[in-house]
Amino acid sequence: MLTFTSQQLYAWVAMFIWPTTRILGLLSIAPPFGSASVPMLVKILLGIAIGVVLAPDVPIPPAIDPMSMTGLLILLQQLLIGLSMGFAMRVVFAAVEAAGELTSSTMGLSFAAFFDPQTQGRTAVISQVFSLLATMVFLSLNGHLLLLQAMAESFHTLPITGVPITTEGFHELALWGAKVFSMGLQLSLPLLIALLITNFALGILTRAAPQLNLFGIGFSITMLAGFILIAFALPYMLTPLQRFLADGIEMVRLLGSVPPVNALPKP
Repeated sequence: MLTFTSQQLYAWVAMFIWPTTRILGLLSIAPPFGSASVPMLVKILLGIAIGVVLAPDVPIPPAIDPMSMTGLLILLQQLLIGLSMGFAMRVVFAAVEAAGELTSSTMGLSFAAFFDPQTQGRTAVISQVFSLLATMVFLSLNGHLLLLQAMAESFHTLPITGVPITTEGFHELALWGAKVFSMGLQLSLPLLIALLITNFALGILTRAAPQLNLFGIGFSITMLAGFILIAFALPYMLTPLQRFLADGIEMVRLLGSVPPVNALPKP
């Protein structure tokens, strides 16, 4: 006859629920899994499948009732860790979209926007093109597998425990979020400078020949120059994209290695 104690039952339930919660938190935000085009049912089933595979290898603390206050706090902590890891990867794609927004507005295509179900708002066409480019580069480099690997390693570097984690990881995450603007500007700066020179040339042309209708020819020239510049710049965007995506993976690893709070305060 098969018998088991309540402590064993708590351990079995916790061995699956807590790791799966961290995984689902990551999948709900991190691209490409966190895209609104991916059905919620697919995310949940994928998270459960990964949780089943990783559960036997995840270090679990001594048996704690998952429905107790301590168990619920651990559940909330795992969800917060997973969301933080997903957000760290999402920052890179937000920077790419910011580069597309800057380029689009400089080209005069800021009005060419459509509803993006992922961000639940209006997104410029150039921004969406850059985002798709970043997604293809991410998948071609097996970035999704590296992301899942970093998350799996975090169960050993940042094990599941009832001890609260420090605020050091959240401080690093806040600093990482500020890189949206710097990375976006780095990607779009060559295009912005070239388009600025184009606008200067149009201004000089208008001063030299006032009879020209700037609004009639300026928009067409700027837009055409922007598309030509994007076509030339796309091959050279691969290297910075690879670097930014690698930095995103490293940030996920860093968040997964933040130690818990020390029992005694440092002197």
